[in-house]
Amino acid sequence: MKVVLFCGGLGTRIREYGENTPKPMIPVGNQPILWHVMQYYSGYGHRDFILCLGYKANVIKEFFLNYRPHAFADCVVSGGKVELLSEPDEDWRVTLIDSGIWRNIGERLWSVRDLVRGEDMFLANYSDGLTDANLDEMVERFRKSGKIACFLATRPPLTYHLADIASDGRVREFRSSERSDMWINGGYFIMRPEIFDYMNEGEELVLEPFKRLIDADQLLAFKHDGFWRSMDTLKDRQSLEEMFEQGRMPWRPLHAVESAKRLSIAGS
Repeated sequence: MKVVLFCGGLGTRIREYGENTPKPMIPVGNQPILWHVMQYYSGYGHRDFILCLGYKANVIKEFFLNYRPHAFADCVVSGGKVELLSEPDEDWRVTLIDSGIWRNIGERLWSVRDLVRGEDMFLANYSDGLTDANLDEMVERFRKSGKIACFLATRPPLTYHLADIASDGRVREFRSSERSDMWINGGYFIMRPEIFDYMNEGEELVLEPFKRLIDADQLLAFKHDGFWRSMDTLKDRQSLEEMFEQGRMPWRPLHAVESAKRLSIAGS
């Protein structure tokens, strides 16, 4: 399946990391979080990517134009030639589309609609979050549902206390968010091309279009209680970085763990 990755946002909440680094290019370990997201999909056999670029599009383009898989693979160097001893993990086809700086997610998806027409379904992602959700299971459940769109529903990552308050101010109960039935949009989507019949140009994806899908009973939520973490702030980034340094990477498909180890050694 084709994978649409939204890579054009300004990332204002994490801009303190660096003005010249677009959010998808902020590293976790030796590679940008975008690379980790692509590895996740690649591990499930989805290697045809469409990147909707915007803010600092040139930085992301340069990453792929200058990418050298042999820098992280076992190889033999002889006479200036490089021979890889194993097939690179990144057997990807990457389409780079500049979808504009000031566009929202819905507008970015709308701008690449012609690239996914004719597909039975396609995947999409905010490109700033990692998860260990079983993508095959999510796809199969969506396929059987016959619906037009599906999103990964996750628990809020923050722990806080929710107050149940009566109209007169009387407090009925305090309970932790972990005991509540709260779910949020995790930014992992599966869609059919019919999604564009529910969209108008200029609309934000999860507002008006998703409202129409809900009214038509065409939106599915895939609940996931496992690992999910978005990188919205420097604290989020530090948390993911610590997990990488400790070798705890639940977002990585099992067959890619050895590749991650090689990356860590190469950067040491």
